[in-house]
Amino acid sequence: MSVSTNLDQIKQQIEYSCHQANRSPDEITIIAVTKYVTIDRTKKVIEAGVNHIAENRDQGLLEKQSAISNQDTRWHFIGNLQSKKVKKVINEVDYFHALDRLSLAEEINKRAIKKIRCFVQVNISGETSKSGLAPHEVEDFIVDLSTYSTIEVIGLMTMAPFTSDEDTLRHVFRSLRVLRDQIALKAYSHAPCTELSMGMSNDYHIAVEEGATYIRIGSKLVGTEG
Repeated sequence: MSVSTNLDQIKQQIEYSCHQANRSPDEITIIAVTKYVTIDRTKKVIEAGVNHIAENRDQGLLEKQSAISNQDTRWHFIGNLQSKKVKKVINEVDYFHALDRLSLAEEINKRAIKKIRCFVQVNISGETSKSGLAPHEVEDFIVDLSTYSTIEVIGLMTMAPFTSDEDTLRHVFRSLRVLRDQIALKAYSHAPCTELSMGMSNDYHIAVEEGATYIRIGSKLVGTEG
């Protein structure tokens, strides 16, 4: 199906999920994860009206940026970022979704020439295959980030287990929302922590019901071929 058709279906699902949770669809930002598709396919995503684009490799990010001149596009870097790659990408992105260690924060602060909107990555599920801080580590980590002037913690991010068990998914997403709320109440000047980056193609509808504000949609939106 076309990107436009996919997007219409996703928006309909978001409207339904928001209705279920007494939320407004305006609270949700759709991020198109384009790491597996071509530049041409990414352009179709932008033409369809999605202006938040995510990549997880420096090469893919820079190649797409060089070919796409739309000034309204907002670029997200998702997934692990090696410290040695920070200087290549950090000033090319508007959002970074996987801040999980002080050594990375230090490198970002060293290289960034603008304020970087960051999500702290939290491993709610405790899976050893996933990166991120344990929930009990998050607040101390955020406090330590106060010394890095170019980092603004706008929220928390997690990846749920790949499962169809709705109770498990809801537990993960709800736990992140509770943690976000606890930190937001502290009103740290460098960490307003109002946002939640959670939910992907297979579970975004549940994430929206549980409070997601940014959802990261790959195959269900962009497809699997160029």
